[in-house]
Amino acid sequence: MKRVVIVEDETAAAVNLRNMLKSIAPDVDIVEVLESVEESVEFFSRGVDADVVFMDIHLADGDSFRIFRSVDINIPIIFTTAYDEYALEAFKVNSIDYLLKPFKEEDLRRALDKLHRLTASERSAQQERREHMVVSAAGDTVQTLLVRYKDKIIPVKLDEIAYFYTSEDHVTLTTLDERNYPVEKTLEALAQQLPMEKFYRANRQFIISRDAVRDIAVWFGSRLALNLTVETPERIIISKARVSDFKQWLQTVHLT
Repeated sequence: MKRVVIVEDETAAAVNLRNMLKSIAPDVDIVEVLESVEESVEFFSRGVDADVVFMDIHLADGDSFRIFRSVDINIPIIFTTAYDEYALEAFKVNSIDYLLKPFKEEDLRRALDKLHRLTASERSAQQERREHMVVSAAGDTVQTLLVRYKDKIIPVKLDEIAYFYTSEDHVTLTTLDERNYPVEKTLEALAQQLPMEKFYRANRQFIISRDAVRDIAVWFGSRLALNLTVETPERIIISKARVSDFKQWLQTVHLT
């Protein structure tokens, strides 16, 4: 292992991984550190000479599988995540390895040892399985969510939803007519199921519906602040790195 690409939107986590890699293999070359789906698609579309990619499953502008839907990556992947409920078995099967944050140097060393032992045919088979899972996941969306309210289970159509919000590990669904329901899924799991043309992962706290976007304000540091047609528990900010991706999403869905 000589050349490494890191896809990670948390600076501290990226620095920690870089330091661990340097400790294990001092001559390792960190080719690039990418922070978003948008950056990653642009980078990998140019063609990359690397031995392995360490990729966070959840990025600020969506799940990392959006990258594979846009560009082919013929490089072994080691996924990292802080969410142990996040399709663990699927990622174990479809990646070289899977590191659960916070991981230790011995965990990283074990993953790299596994990478070194892989034959060419095993790497090819792993890539084929990953591509199959990405294609399957892309079509596995829902049209209605079932939510629990008191002693009832209520179906909520996607067309009724304004946004999802997470706080202290609790996710709440708010409808366009301002009804609130608890949701027994993480935003990461919801992002896998919701249709991308209708919903957007604005940041770590919000998934928004395009039907709920009222207007957009230019915010400090070249960021955007979103105003929805309903009240939100906090201001929705789009980071500078994701402004282009958000505008493209908003323009595309409004043209359809």
